[in-house]
Amino acid sequence: METFNTNIFPKGEKAPSDYFSGRTAWVQVLKPNENQLDCQIANVVFEAGCRNNWHSHEGGQILIVTSGVGFYQEKGKPAQVLHPGDMITILPNVIHWHGAAPDSEFTHIAINTNTQNGIVEWLNPVTDEEYNNL
Repeated sequence: METFNTNIFPKGEKAPSDYFSGRTAWVQVLKPNENQLDCQIANVVFEAGCRNNWHSHEGGQILIVTSGVGFYQEKGKPAQVLHPGDMITILPNVIHWHGAAPDSEFTHIAINTNTQNGIVEWLNPVTDEEYNNL
């Protein structure tokens, strides 16, 4: 299993197990949604095999991969493998999930945009069958 030194930002707090499965994730909010910029920015660290639930963002989201190997998948489309330097632009209300590969930690910066429209709507967990069939 690959592990990476991702200590540019603090690891943060454990992510709620209601919205993450497989293993553990940590979230460090870097820019809270508290002013007129209408965005929230967080560093998210996934242990190998960890992924978040299917979800959508009413205002859209940008992911910037900083370390490890991960996956991003939109509902009804094939998963994409993600590597450091990759950037994903997620349009508003697109149902998707993201997380670590089975054998690698994965870290990304998540930028939630247009938060005046809402931040996240959590849906069902990504099943082991969905994850293992990538």
